[in-house]
Amino acid sequence: MNEISKTTLKKRSKNKTAPELVETISLALKNPAWLSVTKILSGPTRSFSAINLDNIDSKTKAGDTVLIPGKVLSKGELTKKLRIVALSFSEKVKEKVKESKSELVTILEEIKKNPKFEGIKLITNTK
Repeated sequence: MNEISKTTLKKRSKNKTAPELVETISLALKNPAWLSVTKILSGPTRSFSAINLDNIDSKTKAGDTVLIPGKVLSKGELTKKLRIVALSFSEKVKEKVKESKSELVTILEEIKKNPKFEGIKLITNTK
């Protein structure tokens, strides 16, 4: 991804209207390790990932912490215990994840808990 200055990222975040998204971007800007996620979240919402559970399940192993810069959708099943960090989750995902005893966490919560971006696997739907 090409380099984008923090100033540009701050300007981009001013165009966002969702309060939680603005707060997430603001907090991520303060933690240099989260810069790659900030670039995605401050960009157009159409560039956010929408990833199904079956896709997450196929790209991970038990115990992983995965980050989805967008929304997690409910197609498929989770067969292992994961920690899923995302901007949002569909209602059906919340039900299905309880069955696999996985944990759902918002990006905002994760930045507060893990400012150094340690042990996180980033999954995007790149074409």
